[in-house]
Amino acid sequence: MAEFSELLQRLKAERKRLLQELEQMQSSQEALERRAGGSFGKRGEEASQVLELEKRLDLEKMLKKSLAEIDHVLEKYDAGTYGLCDSCGKPIEPARLEALPQASLCLSCKARQTRDAR
Repeated sequence: MAEFSELLQRLKAERKRLLQELEQMQSSQEALERRAGGSFGKRGEEASQVLELEKRLDLEKMLKKSLAEIDHVLEKYDAGTYGLCDSCGKPIEPARLEALPQASLCLSCKARQTRDAR
């Protein structure tokens, strides 16, 4: 596991950053709602406000998905299975882990998953 210690530190730092970003988003949304008097304010039907809310919700969803991926691989690290593919159980390529420490699938299984999703 020693060879993964740097990746573990990167994962923990990214997890902390994601949590801070989510917290900031929620705080800023609460402040906007207080100032506007509700989720959309007086001009709630304006398309620009709805679009901004949708973008914020999409970003929040993406951040939560990234956080869940990191939490999953941190659990794998604790279980001693970090670096092994969730699908086939083979080792994930070191270059893939270096580029994407939260990867839980090897390149072959990820390609198959992407192909099957189409």
